Amino acid sequence: MAPRTSRRRRLPLRMLLPALVLFALMAMLMLRGYVHSEILADHRIRQPTSADRVPREIREGGPVIDTRGGRAQTLRVPDHHVVLTFDDGPDPTWTPKVLDVLKKHQAHAVFFVTGTMTSRYPDLVRRMVEEGHEVGLHTFNHPDLSYQSKKRIDWELSQNQLAITGAAGVRSSLFRPPYSVFASAMDNRSWPVTEYIGGKGYITVVNTTDSDDWRKPGVERIIRKSTPRDGEGAIVLMHDSGGDRRQTVAALDRFLPDLKARGYEFDNLTEALDAPSAHTPVTGPELWKARAWIILVQASDQVTDVLAVGLAIVGSLVIARFLLMLVLAWAHARRVRRRDFRWGPPVTEPVSVLVPAYNEAKCIENTVRSLAASDHPIEVLVIDDGSSDGTARIVESMGLPDVRVIRQLNAGKPAALNRGVANARHDLIVMMDGDTVFEPSTVRELVQPFADPRVGAVAGNAKVGNKNRLIGAWQHIEYVMGFNLDRRMYDILRCMPTIPGAVGAFRRSALQRVGGMSEDTLAEDTDITMALHRDGWRVVYAENARAWTEAPETVRQLWSQRYRWSYGTMQAIWKHRRALVERGPSGRFGRVGLPLVSLFTVVGPLLAPLIDVFLVYGLVFGPARKTMLAWLGVLTIQAVCAAFAFRLDRERMTHLLSLPLQQILYRQLMYVVLLQSWITALTGGRLRWQKLRRTGVVEAPGGALPRQRVRSGDDRRPVG
Repeated sequence: MAPRTSRRRRLPLRMLLPALVLFALMAMLMLRGYVHSEILADHRIRQPTSADRVPREIREGGPVIDTRGGRAQTLRVPDHHVVLTFDDGPDPTWTPKVLDVLKKHQAHAVFFVTGTMTSRYPDLVRRMVEEGHEVGLHTFNHPDLSYQSKKRIDWELSQNQLAITGAAGVRSSLFRPPYSVFASAMDNRSWPVTEYIGGKGYITVVNTTDSDDWRKPGVERIIRKSTPRDGEGAIVLMHDSGGDRRQTVAALDRFLPDLKARGYEFDNLTEALDAPSAHTPVTGPELWKARAWIILVQASDQVTDVLAVGLAIVGSLVIARFLLMLVLAWAHARRVRRRDFRWGPPVTEPVSVLVPAYNEAKCIENTVRSLAASDHPIEVLVIDDGSSDGTARIVESMGLPDVRVIRQLNAGKPAALNRGVANARHDLIVMMDGDTVFEPSTVRELVQPFADPRVGAVAGNAKVGNKNRLIGAWQHIEYVMGFNLDRRMYDILRCMPTIPGAVGAFRRSALQRVGGMSEDTLAEDTDITMALHRDGWRVVYAENARAWTEAPETVRQLWSQRYRWSYGTMQAIWKHRRALVERGPSGRFGRVGLPLVSLFTVVGPLLAPLIDVFLVYGLVFGPARKTMLAWLGVLTIQAVCAAFAFRLDRERMTHLLSLPLQQILYRQLMYVVLLQSWITALTGGRLRWQKLRRTGVVEAPGGALPRQRVRSGDDRRPVG
């Protein structure tokens, strides 16, 4: 018996790469939220409590508290020495001004920096150290440590130290607890924290003089509150962050020369105490780890800034697109629905309908019977592109008049269409898919615009026939709101990018002038439409030429279809890029149509998930109410646009109930598909034609017709 080999199921690359991108973006957002104190922030402040367990020598001692090695002693700053301390920085606006004033007056200070601000502005901490100041720890997220567990305290210290090391290449032994003031304010809640931190090797520094600058009391009061009494030494508390520090800077510029004139010296703490420096240089792996942290934080801020710009872009695109669609679609509907509107004399000449088919056995009978019920004279050519399921035999057995079957070896849809054009008897040619059914009036409505000799092609109104399931309902919304409303807009702008493969009509002469259907892209319908624009033909939209197509019924099938569409559209845009610099009709399409298609079809959908990413981020870590209101605003705009589109197409509004869910889930799928298309394009990958599995659930409106003999052409010659 052969040994069983277990095969591990691997995540497809098409899922892995987009998933990695999304994971990286979310990780960057989480890191930014952590560094900006939006995640794990604790803003509780404990009220003072009893102090009976705090040693008297601590409460009555100096502002420098040393509990290292189990001891409990304090130190005071010598007379005529002032240690200026600045909390909560560095701040990109006010810290440089404070440093400039200190440098101007040749004074040193101690900056108790938070890990969040140090990680974001490492250059300022580096400047502090280089100019002779000392830096100390003020925790990472500025929580009241009396509320925190020992594990959280350790984390706050280690992350704060990591940021300082990454910024300046040193470790510091100085620490100031958030919300601390004087040694006399030490109580039974804060004292155990001080002891624990001393056991970690840190010296706790409080203050003897509080400037109250955070209250913004005015320059005179800040100076008065900061000035020590009777030549005593002092540790002065000021702030270089946390708001507008204009008064602090102004007071400092007067305070320093005034006290120097009175014989005071402004030193950092260890200079004033005549002690070894509080800084220890860091080298090796620990330094590189800290620098990597700073790099990651800087990257997260930059990525978030880019994402914010992307969000602004996609928001602008969404609003601009919807406004354009609403205004221009209304203008289109008003124009074509006027009682006196005519393209010209009624078009009654016969039409050749081409149905390229590859393994369409489940659908082809409904398709052909719907054509046989047409109220316009037509011939039907079913081009069997090497089917292996008996598609051609089914059509032959139906016995319908004016229906021909042309067989060829499998060569792809463009080759099948070109063979159909070569065998068509009439000058007006309608193309449709083998899974689509027409209404009796579809062909007649589709060819009426050809009364205008400038019209080279007409786009019909493609609709989803299998919309009873959720995924079908979502595509139904997309077809009505997106594709058909878009086509009304593009018709007015005269830059229709795509004739849908399910329902489109062409002049034979227009097709011949541009070389017929091309195999250069996977979106041959978009390619031929752009080529017709560049050749000077008008491409218009016929709203009453309705066709019912079978949309994919599984996520996998939908993925395959949209991947081909997205990649093919990118190929077509790239192929016709020279239209941007050409003159005449080609240049007009290149400078109007190509940018619009690129923005609304490629760039917009690629950035659209940013709305949902920031929605989740805002709901969890940000201002939830504002975030939800903003998202509901976007959804309202989309709902208004969708309702307008459904009204124009005379569709039932009940399907719009699934619109919110569609905007959340369906958009993510389209994003991943589009991202995969981008990756394929950028890496030079090739995508093969992918056949969707059909069910044949879309019924022909006309019902069954009598069986008659049909003519069959078993033509296996290569397409000429």
